[in-house]
Amino acid sequence: MTNRPLILITNDDGINAPGLRKLISLVKHLGEIVVIASEHPMSGMAHAVTIQNPLRVRLIAEELNYREYLTTGTPVDNVKLGKHKLAGRLPDLVLSGINHGSNAAINIIYSGTMGAVLEGLIDRIPGIGFSLDDFSPHADFSHVDEYVVSITKKVLKDGLPKGVCLNVNFPVKNNEPLRGVKVCRQADARWVEEFEERTDPHGRTYYWLAGRFENGDIRNDTDEKALADNYVSVVPSQTDFTAHDHVSSIKFC
Repeated sequence: MTNRPLILITNDDGINAPGLRKLISLVKHLGEIVVIASEHPMSGMAHAVTIQNPLRVRLIAEELNYREYLTTGTPVDNVKLGKHKLAGRLPDLVLSGINHGSNAAINIIYSGTMGAVLEGLIDRIPGIGFSLDDFSPHADFSHVDEYVVSITKKVLKDGLPKGVCLNVNFPVKNNEPLRGVKVCRQADARWVEEFEERTDPHGRTYYWLAGRFENGDIRNDTDEKALADNYVSVVPSQTDFTAHDHVSSIKFC
C-alpha cells in the first residue's frame, strides 16, 4: 500500500510517442504511476470504445510505484481498463498527452486525448489533457516542463470543481519564453473539411480526409487567442452537453 496519489496516464499517439514519454518523465515523482497506452496511434478517436473485439493487455514495465501496460484499445478503453481492472483502485487523477497537435477549440470533440480525460470525469476523477500545438513527430516539448508540473501539482493539491476537467494547450516552441497561463473559453472555430479523391490500381475510388482550420472568433478570451499570444491555454471542460440557458426557452407546444 502507498499514500502516494494514484495517477493514471494515457494518450492517443501510442505507447512510444515522445509526448507521452515527456509527460511520464515530468510527473513520475508526484505519485504512484500507472501508464496504459495503445500499441498504435489513436488520434481522432474521441470517446470511441472497442466493442467488436476483445482487448489485449500486456505489462511491459514495472518498478517501485510504476507500472506500464500496452493495449490494443482506444484511449477511452485504456481509462476504463485502468479504473476497473489494472490500476488496483480508482485513480486520484487522470493525465492524458502530451498530444502532438492542438486540442483547442472544436478539436476537443475529436480528441482521443481529451476523450480519455472525460472518461475519467464520468467517475468523478479529476483529469488534465495536455496538448502541444505542433503535429511534428519531432516536436520540441522543452518549454512545457514547469507548466505541466505546476498545473498537475495544483490539481492534486486542490482538486477541481465537481464535473470539471482541464483542457491544457501549449503554443508551438518559438524563440520567446511562454508568457504564462490563461484560463479561458473554447474558441468558436471549426475545420472546413475537404476530401482528396484518388483511384487505386484496381480502378476503385477512395478518399483522404483533408481540410483547413478556420477561426472566425475574434474575441480576446479564447484558447486560440491565448495560444496565438504565446500563453498556455487552460479551458475548464465538462461532459454535460446541455445548453442550460435554453432549456426553458425552447418550446414545442
